[in-house]
Amino acid sequence: MDRHQSSPSQPAVRSPVTVVTVDDQEIFRRAARSLIEAAPGFVQIGEAASGAEALALVAELQPDLVLLDMRMPGVDGLETARRIALAESPAIVVLISLADEPLQPTAMASAGAAAYLRKQDLSVTTLDATWARVRAADQARSAR
Repeated sequence: MDRHQSSPSQPAVRSPVTVVTVDDQEIFRRAARSLIEAAPGFVQIGEAASGAEALALVAELQPDLVLLDMRMPGVDGLETARRIALAESPAIVVLISLADEPLQPTAMASAGAAAYLRKQDLSVTTLDATWARVRAADQARSAR
């Protein structure tokens, strides 16, 4: 049982969802930090400005959730997500971008990402709803 589940003998007490934000733009990392601080049940434990930094940070901190920009110089978001998945990290990766076109589901899945959000749609409500949706899908896969 992971720390986000309850058992029949214990009440449902949700541990904070630990988050690492990855974006090459400092202004977005600052905005994401403020949003996560305002989101009940979420806590930011780190942030990175590149894919290479993200890989090291995710390995060290083992977050529950990684908000990962798709377009970064060097190692982009898709490749970073792919490497996080190959490292068998428990982190759930949500790709983020300013692009209006949502990522093709097959490309997202092959990279090991669980969801895609446009940066301009990111809010406390969408963060919470996306986490609930991807956790439910992850638990359903684990139950098989």
